[in-house]
Amino acid sequence: MIYFDVTKAGRAGHRSGLQRVSARLRDSLGPAATAVTWEAGRRDFVTGTGTTIPAGAWLLGAEIFSEAERPGFGDFLRSRRVRTAALFYDAIPLKFPHITWPHSVARHPGYLKLLAGFDRVWAISAASREELTGFWRWQGLGSTPPVDVLALGADADGIARVTAPAGPAGTPSFLCVGILEPRKNQLLLLEAAEALWTEGRRFELHLVGRVNPHFGGPIVARIKALRRRFPQLHHHAAAGDAEVAGLYATARAGVFPTLAEGCGLPLLESLWQGVPCVCSDLPVLRENADGGGCLPVAVNDCAAWTDALRRVLTDDALHARLVREARARPLPTWAAAAAALLAGLR
Repeated sequence: MIYFDVTKAGRAGHRSGLQRVSARLRDSLGPAATAVTWEAGRRDFVTGTGTTIPAGAWLLGAEIFSEAERPGFGDFLRSRRVRTAALFYDAIPLKFPHITWPHSVARHPGYLKLLAGFDRVWAISAASREELTGFWRWQGLGSTPPVDVLALGADADGIARVTAPAGPAGTPSFLCVGILEPRKNQLLLLEAAEALWTEGRRFELHLVGRVNPHFGGPIVARIKALRRRFPQLHHHAAAGDAEVAGLYATARAGVFPTLAEGCGLPLLESLWQGVPCVCSDLPVLRENADGGGCLPVAVNDCAAWTDALRRVLTDDALHARLVREARARPLPTWAAAAAALLAGLR
């Protein structure tokens, strides 16, 4: 039996990428996983019936935490009463502190140090593994756990993979999924789209994601200003998996101009639904983009992005090749991710 940490999952008011990963992994582990939450008063994890984790059992954490949020958590790890494993996402708060939530920036160094006290860690990409182990080396930590890479699933909840040819296309559209914030770089995408609309290109652009309350205001203002001139621009602040799947069904491509990622689930989920992805040429995204169906573009280069989107709109041979690659290539699944965890937590 694996005891799965859901301390924050039950309180979350939105579905962040971390919440999505946690939910999909727990669902895929099925009866092999029992939910537990950190109880501050007992300084321990408890099940829904109030019992603690049996000595020697595995605790699996898929959340981000700190000693301040969980007083006594460091002592819990050092006690070695249970075996502990965790997922690691990224070091983005340390690399981009000026565009990351202040609370996340303050919490992250302590979080990375706490991870060194676990028995096993899985990073969500080779790039994020190097970030974590590099931080530990920089800190001079002599004793650290093994870090493996866990391939996250491309399959959205209840959405069958699209491999069949698409039906007749109407007005082409691009779909960008992700929280509205500087790191996701929607402002660059809006600038490229404006240039293409101004030159007379016909297409719709759909942005799906909640607004970062610290940094999203300028992006929302830009969307509102552009919509007065180009009603082909749409923002969906709260869209479920079914609505997103409907948008993918009519999309010519997914677009992902992000500046930094731990893995890049929108790229994988675009491919799962048979839609090519135009993405930033980041090493972490190339881990999945190089398998086919993707068009990597220079990071934060608006001219290059404008040209790439123009090519996807106008070059039918290029688009058809990307579609074939997206629909034929192997893709990771959440079931496979759960199986890898079960094999490692014996």
